Amino acid sequence: MRLKLLTTALWLMTLAAFPLKGEPDPTDWSSVQSEAEGQTVYWHAWGGSTTTNDFIAWIGKQAAKSGVTLQHVKLADTADAVGVVLTEKQADKTEGGAVDLIWINGANFASMKEQELLFGPFAEQLPNWQYVDVAGKTVTTDFTVPTDGYESPWAMAQVVFIYDSARLETPPASAAALLKWAQDNPGRLTFPQPPDFLGTTFLKQMLIDLLPDPSVLNEPVGEDYGTVTAPLWAFMDDLTPLLWRQGRAYPQTGPRQLQLMNDREIDIAISFSPGEASAAIANYELPDTVRTYVLEKGTLGNASFVAIPFNANSKAGAMVVANIILSPEAQLRAQTPDILGYGTVLDMKKLSDEDRAAFDALELGPATLSPEALGPAQPEPHPSWAQRLATDWVTRYGVAD
Repeated sequence: MRLKLLTTALWLMTLAAFPLKGEPDPTDWSSVQSEAEGQTVYWHAWGGSTTTNDFIAWIGKQAAKSGVTLQHVKLADTADAVGVVLTEKQADKTEGGAVDLIWINGANFASMKEQELLFGPFAEQLPNWQYVDVAGKTVTTDFTVPTDGYESPWAMAQVVFIYDSARLETPPASAAALLKWAQDNPGRLTFPQPPDFLGTTFLKQMLIDLLPDPSVLNEPVGEDYGTVTAPLWAFMDDLTPLLWRQGRAYPQTGPRQLQLMNDREIDIAISFSPGEASAAIANYELPDTVRTYVLEKGTLGNASFVAIPFNANSKAGAMVVANIILSPEAQLRAQTPDILGYGTVLDMKKLSDEDRAAFDALELGPATLSPEALGPAQPEPHPSWAQRLATDWVTRYGVAD
């Protein structure tokens, strides 16, 4: 009997030490590559930007060299992909899932992690993880939630405000100054309609700027929510009638917001990409007099990640794609102004001399702030704040689509 129990215990320990049958082992990269050949990876990612779509198509060309076919499933909302995975789990579909890779962060990652919808940990086993700036960039937490290797970073973002210097000499650099400017210039400001992530970011950024101590936002929403957010809603009550179309309509996306600026309908726009304005100038989507700035207290920053669902059909192929995205070549391409203008997640000190020189030689564009001018990023609040703020905004100010 004791021998049988010992044998059973050893068997269970062996199972724990190795992935389940059919699961690729991230620590054995050669086997991951072999398994990935011939796989099709369905990457569910936001599809609202031509430049982003083109970048993903380029990643697909690189993946094809490793025998992986990449299909971009274009999303309007990341929550749609999360919903697919959750529905499959509830139906006990533990393999062969429809989603192989998701562009994700914030509340969507927190939700998937909490509900055990993710494969991993895998990120730190990717060969190109060796280049990631773990010490200098926020790549191991996502909106205060530890990633624990369940998502891999691919771009750094920080809020900037875009303005046309030909029309606005000194842009307002605080929430209070923005309200005063809107009072003097009614109809010249807008933001994407929450719960769009960029519109919700505007709410978070204004709340942070209005609070004397925004560190309260590092914790989940509590019973003091009403007290904490009171300054924001007072601000929004004053600001909303002064917005484009008196706050009765909003652009649905960030690109639509920039189109309004190009059409000279608005003078200030919010962006979560410091290089977006330079990319838009290079692509003739904004005038060359456009510039960017940050608020006096600084602005929010975060990383974009990719994650693999627990039941993905092509986990090995998804890891190969995630590794390609972390390559110096892909990161350099993403930071190029007329391609994406995203910030890199890599540590320049870890790169070869040749790769580092390529980054050093990159012209970031006329509207892109230097790292010194951009300043350190403010931390993202806990994901629960974004969810609650977006819901409350819809209740208070929401308009029909």
